[in-house]
Amino acid sequence: MSLLVKAQPGRIVTDITPASAGWRHISFKVLRLRAGEEEALHTGGLELCLTVLAGSVDVRVGGVLYSALGNRASVFEERAPAALYVPPGRGVHISASAEAEVALSLAPAKGLLPERVIAPEQMKRSVRGKGSNTRFVCDILPESEPAESLLVVEVITPAGNSSSYPPHKHDSSDPAQPNAETVLEETYYHQINPQQGFAFQRVYTDDRSLDETMAVEHRDTVMVPRGYHPCVAPHGYDLYYLNTMAGPERRWAFRNDPAHEWMLGM
Repeated sequence: MSLLVKAQPGRIVTDITPASAGWRHISFKVLRLRAGEEEALHTGGLELCLTVLAGSVDVRVGGVLYSALGNRASVFEERAPAALYVPPGRGVHISASAEAEVALSLAPAKGLLPERVIAPEQMKRSVRGKGSNTRFVCDILPESEPAESLLVVEVITPAGNSSSYPPHKHDSSDPAQPNAETVLEETYYHQINPQQGFAFQRVYTDDRSLDETMAVEHRDTVMVPRGYHPCVAPHGYDLYYLNTMAGPERRWAFRNDPAHEWMLGM
């Protein structure tokens, strides 16, 4: 099975479930809504991080209305998105007040936390890497903010740069080792600017039992069940991606590929 999920042209851009991905934790869906269009769902046994990628939506959770969520026309604007955290067992109704694109990141949870708006001004924005490894990070739902399973972050990689690099992985756990890596499934939802461009992502393991290199186009998604997963944006095309991560432990701890870790000293 390919790890590349091609974008669909209609209302549902992508819809990944544990059954379709062959894993346990992450469900991920992207909706493209015209003004006035609506979508309803129930979180069931999952927590939800709803990220308004572009446009504006009204979201009703039970009897509470969250109006006009969303503050940018494109993911490539230099501003953080709006988001909403919803615990399990809630009915969610989304209505687009203007043309909008919405990402739904879901993972199992017990319902220990209340719903809340995650405002753009609450999100930490930072620069990671240097030189042609520079990228721009926005923490939407990081480890430091309350959730039960989900970790959500978005990244812009300028044209000609690499990202998630040196290659790193988070697919094993050894409690006996301090600061050991954690087991986290992950999705990369990509956008390209300009849209006719492409980028590359490789997913591979130490023993190469998994080794897949993909040409990623606008709105494609890459699933990372395990292994290292670097990205490269070719000259002329900026790369955006939204990461959803979840696993048995809500902690992001990774291991760099030893063959390439030397470049951190450059």
